Amino acid sequence: MREEVQKIIDNVGSVIIGKEAVIKKLLAAILADGHVLLEDVPGTGKTKLAKSLAASLGIRMGRIQFTPDMLPADITGLHVYSRESERFELKKGPVFTNILLADEINRATPRTQAGLLECMEERQVTIDGETMELERPFFVIATQNPVETAGTFPLPEAQTDRFMMKLAMGFPDREEETAILQAYSQEDPLEKLQPVMTKEELLSMKEEAKRVYVHPLVAGYLADIAGATRKQEKVAMGVSPRGTLALMRAAKALACMEGRDYLIPDDVKALAPDVLSHRLIFAYGSSGQEEARALMEEILAQVPVPVEDFGKRG
Repeated sequence: MREEVQKIIDNVGSVIIGKEAVIKKLLAAILADGHVLLEDVPGTGKTKLAKSLAASLGIRMGRIQFTPDMLPADITGLHVYSRESERFELKKGPVFTNILLADEINRATPRTQAGLLECMEERQVTIDGETMELERPFFVIATQNPVETAGTFPLPEAQTDRFMMKLAMGFPDREEETAILQAYSQEDPLEKLQPVMTKEELLSMKEEAKRVYVHPLVAGYLADIAGATRKQEKVAMGVSPRGTLALMRAAKALACMEGRDYLIPDDVKALAPDVLSHRLIFAYGSSGQEEARALMEEILAQVPVPVEDFGKRG
């Protein structure tokens, strides 16, 4: 699988320059059946990242620009009366896609946010009492701008917990920004991007990731990390079992991407800050992502790492 993964990373990397680590984590989230919250300032390439990922995987993409006056029906769809057929017909919303870019999700009201998050959790939509399954894969990349507060409704902690990872693009360094200027000097690389994988191949990779073996010692390591977050003085509420399961699934996907059929502690350590930091609720109120990540790094340094032949079954 490593060759297939590298093809995707290289393909997306021709559009999103210098962000291989972010691309890799996004792909791990897709394979682990999770969703990602991208929090960063405008202009760092969040929308282009979603578009180039969908183009590389050969799957459909939808986009919602959230505004304060949006309703849940604007996301899921509604029944509209047709004069021609003289009956109500379903007009599906943008959620009926494979990769959904939820742009500036914190601009929508909590009611509208909840409408999307229900689709994320259940992978289904209920419209006027009729329940419909969403097509697989279904992956949400939600963005929010941390520097704007006017007209925004920040995601409550319980809803943020529904996202498998919280990532940030970050500004490019001088070398990366120079490469961006050269790559975009003539045309937009996204316009000529071609798929390097089919939807069927992606679904097959997802199934392969599910079969990655988790040694009991690694499972115990995961539990120790989660338990450590619940014992911190500055943390009012640590990681829930949902968060521990999310970390295990994401780490299994990363192991599969690295060509292994078993999980090792390094897979867990590589993704723990991205999967767990945004789930920590501090005792003195909301805390910045940087402080939460720093605390997770401290916890990872303190929790003993098991040593064993983790590929050995039984």
